[in-house]
Amino acid sequence: MTDTNEEYLLYSTRDDIAPGVSFQHALLHPSAPHNGLYTFTKLPHISLEEIKNFTNLTYAKLCVDIFNRLKLGIHRSVLEEALLCYKNFDDSYNPAPLQAVNENLFMLNLFSGPTRAFKDMALQPFGRLFAHLATQDTRPYLILTATSGDTGPATLQSFANQSHIKVVCIYPYGGTSDVQRLQMTTHNAPNVKVIGIEGDFDAAQNALKKLIANADFIKKLKEQGFALSAANSVNIGRIVFQIIYYFWAYVKLLKSGHITLGEKISVVVPSGNFGNILGAFFAKKMGLPLERLVSASNANNILSDFINTGVYDISKRNLIKTKSPAMDILKSSNVERMLYALFGAQRTKQLMDSLDRRDSYSLTAEELSMLQQDFSAFECDDTMCMQSIAQGFKEGLLLDPHSAIAYYVAKTLQKSGVIGKSVFLATAQWSKFAPSVREALKEAHIIQDTHNDAHKSDREAINEICSLSSADNPIKAPEQILQLFNKKEVQQDIVPIPQLEMCILRWVKSSLKHYAQN
Repeated sequence: MTDTNEEYLLYSTRDDIAPGVSFQHALLHPSAPHNGLYTFTKLPHISLEEIKNFTNLTYAKLCVDIFNRLKLGIHRSVLEEALLCYKNFDDSYNPAPLQAVNENLFMLNLFSGPTRAFKDMALQPFGRLFAHLATQDTRPYLILTATSGDTGPATLQSFANQSHIKVVCIYPYGGTSDVQRLQMTTHNAPNVKVIGIEGDFDAAQNALKKLIANADFIKKLKEQGFALSAANSVNIGRIVFQIIYYFWAYVKLLKSGHITLGEKISVVVPSGNFGNILGAFFAKKMGLPLERLVSASNANNILSDFINTGVYDISKRNLIKTKSPAMDILKSSNVERMLYALFGAQRTKQLMDSLDRRDSYSLTAEELSMLQQDFSAFECDDTMCMQSIAQGFKEGLLLDPHSAIAYYVAKTLQKSGVIGKSVFLATAQWSKFAPSVREALKEAHIIQDTHNDAHKSDREAINEICSLSSADNPIKAPEQILQLFNKKEVQQDIVPIPQLEMCILRWVKSSLKHYAQN
């Protein structure tokens, strides 16, 4: 049931013949034909006058308005209930605050939610929406998620203690910050399971994709009484919520007088799996006045290489561990949805098949030109990232290593004239990566290390950074982060990839008694 008669259907990125499905179906069952991803073929156009009217809306009401325009078939009351999750943010009326750095550069704070990362903006309402829709099914759901560090904590937070849902979170053991790991391994809700894998995030994400497309695995789950879904950005339900805050940022700039109606701005997004910047791409296609969509990469610069050359080639690359681990990704899933929007299903399937077979694909010159009409890209290595953390601190910004990359790229491209007035996305709170932040401040002599101890624990680093607090620049770590250090790590499974399926099925089987009792 929806507020409009027509409902937009979603289609596989790799199949233009298979019938479309409803948003509800795609949200609950994200595995699309030919191993594709469900995505939009239609997007509504929003006029400048309508964007002007958005200045009168709260964040939740803006979300309801845009969902209604997208014709997703979700009843208004159900969505409004899901959006109550923003009461758990620092400011329920402004869950994504916008801060001016100078007259031409602004920071969109996306880390004011319960797990202190941008994934909360989508996963908290997504979880409530999914839970509501799932209860209409007689079967409980098993939700899989793979994480490079932030998706996992946000998913667990969203689905913990849901009676009709089980969650398995897969993360690369040793590939996250200590705080990110603790946010997952200290979870003791009876319906969640956290599994570290021996491998990097690409291996974890690839394992998830194979499982949700594995007919034998799905059959075994069905025999146990479970339906299968996923909470990664392979799920279009995640992406939809990530469209909203680009409209919100524009509206905040408009309302504050920093821009005039219709004035174009650029956005700079620290990019790993491409889902965050994909939200900006869809917003632009809906009529939001965005100029350049800038993908900011770390040393794993596959995205900047691709956007600048049209060649996506991971055949000779090895993943580099960086100070920004949530971006340590070589196979960026959501690029596929962008390719579909630009080139259609047949061409997307050709490119993805080539990536699967040869670990590479290439756009034609014409296709690259189409891509570059919307996207620009630049990269930032660890050295520049650390220097940018220190520079940001001097400007009153305490940035984590991912946000610092976007800050560096925005400043660099503005200086060279590639972009003008811009918003960069701050995607995680500094306390999730405190040792790296401390190291950056130490190298800039903002922190004086009399013991020359370069290897502080997360807790020690947080305390030391907080000691820099002043009346002009107050610094405080959030309580939900500090509490982690007093919790027991109850999730201790670490398995090689070949054992992952068995580990999950064993845990699912053990959960049947719990469901029988409820």
